[in-house]
Amino acid sequence: MTVVAGVDSSTQSCKVVVCDADTGTVLRHRQIPHHDGTEVPPLMWWEALRAACDRMMRDVEAIAVAGQQHGLVALDAAGHPVRDALLWNDTRSAEAAAQLVDELGGPQAWADAVGSVPLAAHTVAKLRWFADHEPELADRTVRVLLPHDYLTWQLRGGDPATEPTTDRGDASGTGYWSPAAGAYRTDLLTMAFRGRSPALPRVLAPAETAGHTPGGRLVAAGTGDNAAAALGLGIGDGDVVVSLGTSGTVFTRAARPSADPTGAVNGFADATGAFLPLVCTLNAARVLDATAVLLGTDLSGVEVLAAQSPAGADGLTLLPYIAGERTPNLPYATGSLHGLRQHTMRPHHLARAAIEGMLCNIAEALDRLPTVPRRILLIGGASRSRLIAHAAATIFGRTVTVPNPSEYVALGAARQAAWALHGGPRPPRWPAAAGTEFHSLAEGIGAAVRQRYTEIRDSYYP
Repeated sequence: MTVVAGVDSSTQSCKVVVCDADTGTVLRHRQIPHHDGTEVPPLMWWEALRAACDRMMRDVEAIAVAGQQHGLVALDAAGHPVRDALLWNDTRSAEAAAQLVDELGGPQAWADAVGSVPLAAHTVAKLRWFADHEPELADRTVRVLLPHDYLTWQLRGGDPATEPTTDRGDASGTGYWSPAAGAYRTDLLTMAFRGRSPALPRVLAPAETAGHTPGGRLVAAGTGDNAAAALGLGIGDGDVVVSLGTSGTVFTRAARPSADPTGAVNGFADATGAFLPLVCTLNAARVLDATAVLLGTDLSGVEVLAAQSPAGADGLTLLPYIAGERTPNLPYATGSLHGLRQHTMRPHHLARAAIEGMLCNIAEALDRLPTVPRRILLIGGASRSRLIAHAAATIFGRTVTVPNPSEYVALGAARQAAWALHGGPRPPRWPAAAGTEFHSLAEGIGAAVRQRYTEIRDSYYP
């Protein structure tokens, strides 16, 4: 039996799965938590990966890393980070993003150039903030990587003389690589970094090998977390994935690149050679986490409470912008609660309103995708709640399918590792994820909840 490993280095943790390369069967897995924050030392990810791999790698012949997108890792000539990495959910670069949009000639110019319009999350905006606020550190920067690039490079030994690599899926989230052209836009990199031109990782083809570990294990290209999830799920035409992690993402597979001048749809590439139009929100499971703290309970307690409230929460509505928001582009927004009356000021109504507010925000993201879903796949930690799955079907107005619990990002990375190991024009055929369908339990309520949510949102942010 040939054995491969896949890594999911996310905001919250590092997860490793070890799989049979032929069947995709998970043989063992481990998870190591990451420290919280919107800027962290990159070495922390490497230490977590090493801990997660400890005693897990016996017989493993190939490994691939999927990582959180957009994060800025700036290295000096010795290969050391010049500052903590700025993560995708760090919104300090919102003003820098707006500057860049204007400097190139507006949103359409950016959409045409790289498939996406810069927001605070994108690496290109973080580079502008970095150049303007920490110019001495920017001057020391000779190489710019993404989180998965950094870990792939470390797996290969982390030698400053070794050229780092990336893949088209993760590169497409930087704001200076064009999915349509399949090439870097170094002019945009230099413009963003105020004339500086740091080295960038070589972009590998989907099944190309990045190199080998010092022990001789093959290291595959790796990719961004959403592209890996798509690969792990094995999505096909018409499938739309809704991922309820810390943030919320909605994405689908496409044969052609997209270029949305509104900036809502990111025109990313995927990990197979196709494309991955994606809409991202900053607020998903973090809304439930915050609600649990407020109510003095945990996530299962929030679900128990919400089950005691009817769909619609008796008119209580939450705008879930507790971390600002990326879609809609409201980096300085705050959350707010509406419909407070004596009878709605109850823990169970707040729990239900938090779930529905989160899902209304996701539903708006879903509406922005340039496709009519044939099937909606609901993944992420929050999807494991039956109440949330039924609520999603109600708010979306569609049946949703929840695949059986699995670490689909890490599984997609493992599938890529198997592909790089065995070669071929397509990734290996692993069984499609089985799942459970969920339907609305309150017909007609979803549309009313969404209408109330939209009216309140528009009154605050027209």
